[in-house]
Amino acid sequence: MKYSKGIVNWGIIGTGDVCEVKSGPAFNKVPDSRLVAIMRRNEKKAADYALRHHVPKYYTDAGELIKDPEINAIYIATPPAFHEEYALAAINAGKPVYIEKPVTLNAESCEKIIQASEKNGIPASVAHYRRRLSLFLKIKELIGEGAIGKVNMVTLRMMQSPAHNIIAKTDEFWRVDPSISGGGFFHDLAPHQLDIINWIFGAPESFAGNSFNQGKRYDAPDVTHIQATYREPIFFEGIWSFNVHESCNEDRCEIFGEKGKLCFSFFWSPVLEIHTGSGIEKIELPYPEHVQQPMITDVVRFFRGEILNPSPLKEALWTMKMMDCTVEK
Repeated sequence: MKYSKGIVNWGIIGTGDVCEVKSGPAFNKVPDSRLVAIMRRNEKKAADYALRHHVPKYYTDAGELIKDPEINAIYIATPPAFHEEYALAAINAGKPVYIEKPVTLNAESCEKIIQASEKNGIPASVAHYRRRLSLFLKIKELIGEGAIGKVNMVTLRMMQSPAHNIIAKTDEFWRVDPSISGGGFFHDLAPHQLDIINWIFGAPESFAGNSFNQGKRYDAPDVTHIQATYREPIFFEGIWSFNVHESCNEDRCEIFGEKGKLCFSFFWSPVLEIHTGSGIEKIELPYPEHVQQPMITDVVRFFRGEILNPSPLKEALWTMKMMDCTVEK
């Protein structure tokens, strides 16, 4: 791999809602990292972001940002439909990439980026940033220590009413346009959830799923079901519905072991419940102000050749394949 020397000077392609607090400011707050330029097609919005976040340069053309000689790393934060194009352009220009989730529209597209990264020896990471949050690090630690014994089952329930605000609304509302997002709300939220399951238990040995559009409020599916098996064996079942009554809203994952279970939320709460024969212990592990900052810290270290890739494309491919199996019948 061709690693960076000195400061990692970032250029961001796409500065929507995720870049306001979750990620954007973190690039100037981690060691050996600096945000040099941003790109947005709307010049007024690009200039406004640069002014508010004290970014020296802005562009309205991604190609011009990629060519900027001062920039030696690219963060791709556009809707998924554009990830492959910009990732390949950056890699071919010799610049490492950090790509928002879902990494692309589908597994085939992800494989193209993997091939380009390996062929050119250019580092690439995915923004599966929950891997570096204290809550999920603790969950993985407890499972590794055998706190609930041998794990045998994982269940995940994501139930949201159409009016719920867990997903940011945009002017174009591209998240429910499959040609831009790859699917519906499932494609926006499930990458985080499935990645954590795969990060803890490894690549799934088998999986199957389906999706349906029950509510007919938009062109994307609003209900998805996945079953998978992991080694040992461990059984996984996940259900996502964005078509329930508001009284039924739920975000809950349970990991069952021979001695108890772990219960937690992916998005609503930083509280972990540990159920054992001794009772229920609750641990609160708050999220940082900039939720991507811990991952960005490690991505910078990876780009500098100091540590292994904290979120490899090949592991994102496992998640993309699971999501692909749910294509609406």
